[in-house]
Amino acid sequence: MADKLKVLVHGAGGRMGQRVTFAVNSDPSLMVIAAVDAPGSPRIGDDAGEIAGIGKIGVAITAELPATNPDVIIDFSTPEATAALATLCAKRKIPLVAASTGLNTEQKHALEEAARHTAVLWAPSMSMAVNLTMKLVREAAAALKGLSSGVDVEILERHHRFKEDAPSGTALRFGEIVAEEMGQTDHVHGREGRVGQRPRNEIGYHAIRTGDNVGEHTIVFGMMGETIDLTVRGHSRDSYAFGAAAAAKFLVGQKPGRYTMNDVLGF
Repeated sequence: MADKLKVLVHGAGGRMGQRVTFAVNSDPSLMVIAAVDAPGSPRIGDDAGEIAGIGKIGVAITAELPATNPDVIIDFSTPEATAALATLCAKRKIPLVAASTGLNTEQKHALEEAARHTAVLWAPSMSMAVNLTMKLVREAAAALKGLSSGVDVEILERHHRFKEDAPSGTALRFGEIVAEEMGQTDHVHGREGRVGQRPRNEIGYHAIRTGDNVGEHTIVFGMMGETIDLTVRGHSRDSYAFGAAAAAKFLVGQKPGRYTMNDVLGF
């Protein structure tokens, strides 16, 4: 049997980091060889497998990357940490799967710069189902473009109460895809008051924060006399964790550059 790919989990103490450890451990071709969390995290020193519910794996969570390079890093942390990690990965030529959301322009630029030196995969969502739905949304938008009666596009998203950015990066990406195909220029976030009739050139976004919802997106194409709703729902964080593991396997051995989940799925 070929050697397993060595994975470093960045953000290993968080909810998603724990599920990534679980997902990597579940894949016979992968193994967790290092786990990193923010300095000062109460998880520093804990066994990454034990807190992930799979028993001890002999990998203690540390605050710094080890001196020996892993084959790939999977990052579920914060935008600030992701940007700093991207710079480090560029210097050490380590492939990076970046799954943090809410990145600003400067932080996204750090990923683009890193991609000049190593393979970087960043996507608003690591879910296979979400990325397949994005393809379906693009096809629907292209088919409906120019419909004489007009098409109103609204995007609804639900996430857990702990999510800090709104709307989600995934919702914004759905909107970008629609606008690329249909040409809308205005992106409106919620509505209140006497706003008048809905203009043709806008996409509406509505963010719901409730309980422990791990992620749900509905893209509405509203027409005269009929409606198309494309909905994708996550039932657990494992959808993102297993998608990230698949992305890590794809990324190892790739040339420096920017990759997306479309590349993983073969679109």
